[in-house]
Amino acid sequence: MKKTILSLVISLILISNTEGQNDSFLKLWYNQPAKQWVEALPVGNGRLGAMVFGDPCNEVIQLNESTVWAGEPNRNDNPDAREALPEVRKLIFEGRYGEAQDLVNQKFITKTSHGMPYQTVGNLKLSFPGDESYSDYYRELDIEKAVATTRYTRDGVKYTVSVFSSFPDQVIVARISADKPGSVSFSATMGRPSEVNVSTKGNNELILSGRTSNHETVKGNVQFEAVVKILASGGTVSANDTALIVSGADFTTIYISVASNFKKFNDISGNASERANAYLQNTMRKSYDQALKDHTGDYQSYFNRVSLDLGVTDAVKNPTDKRVEQFSSGNDPQLVSLYFQFGRYLLISSSRPGGQPANLQGIWNDLLTPPWDSKYTVNINTEMNYWPAELTNLSEMHEPLIHMVHELHQAGKQTAKDMYGARGWVLHHNTDIWRICGPVDGAFWGQWPMGGAWLSQHLFDRYDFTGDVEFLRSVYPIVREASLFFLDFLVEEPDHKWVVVSPSVSPENAPSVHPKYSISAGTTMDNQLVFDLFSRTVNAAKILRTDEELIKKLDETVLRLPPMQTGKWGQLQEWMHDWDNPKDNHRHVSHLYGLYPSNQISPYRTPELFSAARTSLVARGDESTGWSMGWKVNLWARLLDGNHAYKLITDQLTPSIQPDSRRQRGGTYPNLFDAHPPFQIDGNFGCTSGIAEMLLQSHDGAIHLLPALPDAWKKGSVEGLKARGGFEIDIQWENGELTFATIKSHLGGNCRLRSYVPLRGKGLKKAKDDNPNPFYQTPGIKSPLIHAVITPGPPEQVYEYDLSTRKGRKTTVRKSSKP
Repeated sequence: MKKTILSLVISLILISNTEGQNDSFLKLWYNQPAKQWVEALPVGNGRLGAMVFGDPCNEVIQLNESTVWAGEPNRNDNPDAREALPEVRKLIFEGRYGEAQDLVNQKFITKTSHGMPYQTVGNLKLSFPGDESYSDYYRELDIEKAVATTRYTRDGVKYTVSVFSSFPDQVIVARISADKPGSVSFSATMGRPSEVNVSTKGNNELILSGRTSNHETVKGNVQFEAVVKILASGGTVSANDTALIVSGADFTTIYISVASNFKKFNDISGNASERANAYLQNTMRKSYDQALKDHTGDYQSYFNRVSLDLGVTDAVKNPTDKRVEQFSSGNDPQLVSLYFQFGRYLLISSSRPGGQPANLQGIWNDLLTPPWDSKYTVNINTEMNYWPAELTNLSEMHEPLIHMVHELHQAGKQTAKDMYGARGWVLHHNTDIWRICGPVDGAFWGQWPMGGAWLSQHLFDRYDFTGDVEFLRSVYPIVREASLFFLDFLVEEPDHKWVVVSPSVSPENAPSVHPKYSISAGTTMDNQLVFDLFSRTVNAAKILRTDEELIKKLDETVLRLPPMQTGKWGQLQEWMHDWDNPKDNHRHVSHLYGLYPSNQISPYRTPELFSAARTSLVARGDESTGWSMGWKVNLWARLLDGNHAYKLITDQLTPSIQPDSRRQRGGTYPNLFDAHPPFQIDGNFGCTSGIAEMLLQSHDGAIHLLPALPDAWKKGSVEGLKARGGFEIDIQWENGELTFATIKSHLGGNCRLRSYVPLRGKGLKKAKDDNPNPFYQTPGIKSPLIHAVITPGPPEQVYEYDLSTRKGRKTTVRKSSKP
């Protein structure tokens, strides 16, 4: 059969300037105000968040500041665990899981604090005079500029309200304007669903001050203050005891500054009022136009690094909520692009260097006791928040998480010593702004001592993408001491003499043989996490030329970890014993960590495990909680099944609030927030990561171009994705095949390319395959193998570029007519 020859050009450009973004239609828009919080539009600068409802008559701007949490510095370790540990292990190894779980509840789970809730600052309410009629209504969130805008007509006057949260100025700014002079009039008040003090200063400042809540045994001691200042052009601004009144202005600018007394996790000696006023005064030195320009320039320096074009149809003419309703039955590829970029928008808006990491709701929360306290759940959710950070070219946004790991390393040393008599540091399945490290919520969920092991992977990942040796050196003590903890904590199990983590759980799940008891030993995810921690710590030590004795000890211990096992129905076992139930559709797929985000399961190196992982994922099913579906997009991308990954995107982009029903399901809210339900931001980030994984993978020894492209995306392009090894990638494709790619290397060295189409070019060499194991056959999946010819689809090709002597030079590669 004669093969179609398509042109392919791959240009390798070693350091280059950031290119501009050409995406269109990067707006969420609606033709009615928000009635529910999950319809309001989010703005944020990493520290200050706001939800904008867009109501022409009674506007609400709900406010958050990332350090406003209940409680005060505290610890929650239970030292009784140390004495009870041997007995718990004995019970587990004897199969007496119920007794073991009861003892863990008595002796391990905290007696003080299960974590503090993240809390709202309160609401700024703007009340406009007149009746409640209006026309020509439109509101949008422009994620290319990070500005929320509302437009409408009242009494023949056209009004525009714009809101943004500025990182350079550390304030939220709102501008209210009209097309007729003297038409802007409203009153401004503030409130919170708890006791606060609301006052005015002069004729144009409104102040809300308060203290966060007591919670469980911990006193609330975070003091916070929000200062609202209104400047009017024309007209007047006046004040009474608790409100500001604007009358007859041409336009007004509202500055909102919020701060707390929080300095760091063990220090709340700051002055909230001084901080809030300092931010405000600094902003007053510049004009509104300059503040907007500075905000937009700062935001776009990150956002414009990546663009994604999957095509545009007439569906973009519909409001965003209607597009979500119609996505599964229509043709709207641009909604996927919008959702992808919305995830990047949320990460930039909720996680900035110098601040707190994005929590379970990012930085947006309107409650005093939100679901799961909006803490940091580190058995999947916190990590998922940061899956897009490196891959979608937002490495700086990773910094708050990395800083939190530094603090947890500090706090977790005492937990390891007091609870387990171990060296190093440990974190269980949850933490908060006070960096608690002890187990919470009960043994079934909380006795999972693997939080430090998983968070350590983010430190390794950042090095893998950036190649920054000094960064690796700075975090090496963290991963080293995480490894020391497990060297002390691992215990030999009696059947195979493997060394295992005990007691632990496979996160939030229990086997059907004893569904009330999750406590176990040697769960698959635990083994995978310890394997990654030890192996990558060894690699880091070798790069840094240190710790020869530790390297030897870790290498020896890795060989004693339980292997991943295939069970009786062909599944990857979730537990050390073959307990998996093929009817289990639990939202957590923890045993598939080895497939994603890890790289332990590979179609090239471990084809049998690759098959078993697929069997497990098929059995788990598709529809689930929002964040679980986000994880599954990534998993199906790693299984090289783009069509199934796309099916999960379709499930994700399904309305959570079903028409004519009070029932909510996992999916998407009208404002594109992920629905567990309720709202959890991790599903947004997980799906963004999954879309990128469908287009580019670099975890398995090569840069794989378009590894899981679905049939629905026949033509498109992506620019600016990052690959491990310091590479930046642009890709174009037509008719489902690669047509053009540009690879920019920031580090030089060797570049391995993996492609479904053959390549040719000066300096490009066919790579030698060191492990030509056959790919497990699944109908409809293209083979990623180098040497095996499998139908359907061509064999994959792997090539190498040696860039060590070509730094700064450009190389061109074209598709070859020869296989």
